[in-house]
Amino acid sequence: WRMLDLGQINNKRVDLVICTKYPTWAVQHPNKALWLIHQHRQAYDLYGTPLSEFTPDPASVEIRRRVFDIDRLGIKECRPRYAISQVVADRLRKFCGIHADVLHPPVPRSGLRPEAFEPFVLSVARLDAAKRVRPLVEAWVRVESPLSLVVVGDGPERADLERLVSAHGLSGRVSFLGRVSDERLRELYNTCRAVFYAPLDEDYGYTAVEALAAGKPVITAPDSGGVLEFVKNEVHGFVTSLRAAELARTIDRLEDEHLARRLGEGGPARVATLTWDRVVDALVPG
Repeated sequence: WRMLDLGQINNKRVDLVICTKYPTWAVQHPNKALWLIHQHRQAYDLYGTPLSEFTPDPASVEIRRRVFDIDRLGIKECRPRYAISQVVADRLRKFCGIHADVLHPPVPRSGLRPEAFEPFVLSVARLDAAKRVRPLVEAWVRVESPLSLVVVGDGPERADLERLVSAHGLSGRVSFLGRVSDERLRELYNTCRAVFYAPLDEDYGYTAVEALAAGKPVITAPDSGGVLEFVKNEVHGFVTSLRAAELARTIDRLEDEHLARRLGEGGPARVATLTWDRVVDALVPG
């Protein structure tokens, strides 16, 4: 990446390079802007956890050190410097000593609105450990209300989650749709009662932003990172423990459709300023 000179492409001068993920900021160009989605998290905040591929052996330690070096060098060359959330900006400051302002991405999906509040909770996430859909499924064993659960997404945990549903006799109440079309996902957002999205220390949280745009309350967790920059407890949804009993009680509260509507009504205004015009004005010189 450092050997890549983007001063010209196909004999045309490149005015600006916008760097987003590791190691894009290593490229050579006199005018680089940073819009940091995330660094190589396995080398930073996930280091020492089961979610990191880095280990204490000398070779792994040396590679991790080089990641730090490349980040400090390349990111310091960028002007201006933005991060997609305060969480990402805080990580950059903590590990690299570099400041970045916050520039939230726009709502990626159009046509979102509260068409209905049908009795189902929607989960939209990759089915892996970091997205923490398993605690939601485990909590459903204790859910007493007639609400059902619709899970959109695929991933390595899907088969285990489906076995868990079957073992607890939840097949009639929990359904897995896998990947769905944009049109179908829009329909689910617009008609669900609420949206569950409680990943571990999320960089941003597109699912939560889309849920708010659709006027739906969001169920999340106290350690879900960027999601908490938008979701306030008892205002835009619920920030709750993922322990089965407590999470189930929270879900049962949403049997009250009037409560769900009240919690969802402030969502569209919460994300109304997240536009591409705002992003372009910040990143591209006038």
